[in-house]
Amino acid sequence: MKPHAWNAGALLLFASTAFAQSTVTMYGRIDGGIEYLNHIANGANGNTSRWSAEGGDWGTSMWGLKGNEDLGGGLSAVFDLETAIQIMNGTTGGGRLWSRRAYAGLNSKTWGQIQAGRNLFIDSDGVWEFDPFVQEAVSSASLVRGRNWQQSSNNVEYHSPVFHGVDVQGQYAFGNQPGAFNRGAPGEFGRSEGIMLSYHSTLLDLRGIYDELRSQDGKLDNIFQASREYFVGANVKVDKWKLQMAYTHYAAPDSPAGVADSADHYWLGATYQATPAWAVTAAGFYIHVGAGSGDAAHDPASHATLYALGTTYNFTKRTFLYGTVAYVRNSANGTFSVFATPRDASSPTSPLAGESQTGAYVGMMHIF
Repeated sequence: MKPHAWNAGALLLFASTAFAQSTVTMYGRIDGGIEYLNHIANGANGNTSRWSAEGGDWGTSMWGLKGNEDLGGGLSAVFDLETAIQIMNGTTGGGRLWSRRAYAGLNSKTWGQIQAGRNLFIDSDGVWEFDPFVQEAVSSASLVRGRNWQQSSNNVEYHSPVFHGVDVQGQYAFGNQPGAFNRGAPGEFGRSEGIMLSYHSTLLDLRGIYDELRSQDGKLDNIFQASREYFVGANVKVDKWKLQMAYTHYAAPDSPAGVADSADHYWLGATYQATPAWAVTAAGFYIHVGAGSGDAAHDPASHATLYALGTTYNFTKRTFLYGTVAYVRNSANGTFSVFATPRDASSPTSPLAGESQTGAYVGMMHIF
């Protein structure tokens, strides 16, 4: 064999070996269905109801690419690019190319994973596993106006290895603004951080989270938008049953004077796996907003209880039907919806103060 031919062959062999040690995976899920909601405030001191075609009621439709390259010695380079999709009109989440995740990092079997970029905020990444409704449109996010399903930019994160069922995750999101350490860019959160400790076993899962999610101005000034969070949750798995319970305390010490600056959120739920294909879930969620007044963006002292019943039926491991019905009962000052919507005037689903509300949806999810 001529020298240059041998070199070309060796190069091809090396390239094929290197390629075999690297993987890039396309993944995603598509969710679409029909939704009903009543007692929606109409802006004229009355209410109305609606039927609508909706995407993402069971879970956000998304598309992504993730990769892994073996660097040797138990070390790998990793990345993940993921965006939300609204299938009813074909738009992506918030107009961003990668709205949910966009990060690169290193993973070590011995030391864990460190990464940098955009990602789900630490409570969003951690609460869903302890939510009986896995952060569907009706879920633990409903009575906290979406506080526990945000994303943040400029993250640096660390995930420890699992040791005897225990692991730790830490996240720090820089504000990235010169001369204003706590502030964020327009449309972004300010400097935010959190830590999560988890334990998993065959019968029991436990998790604790502490985090601070700051407003663009760098403040903790709204219990359901920019606040401190203390979360503890547990799953108990017995035969065909899974019981799930959690408690969360929110505190916003920078809230305007006189405005309610704390809230307590509780839930209890159970899932029964009747057959390998069919499951039924029921849960109750309760929110208590502490003493204080309210305004256009801040909830006043109030409380609400949300009851939800849902079911799923799997045709295959990748495709299933779902259905959920929910009812929320508000106290005199409460305007909480069965869905996670803001308090301000842009909210498309909130009832009048003190009114109850019923919502329901059915649909199909396909995972690829």
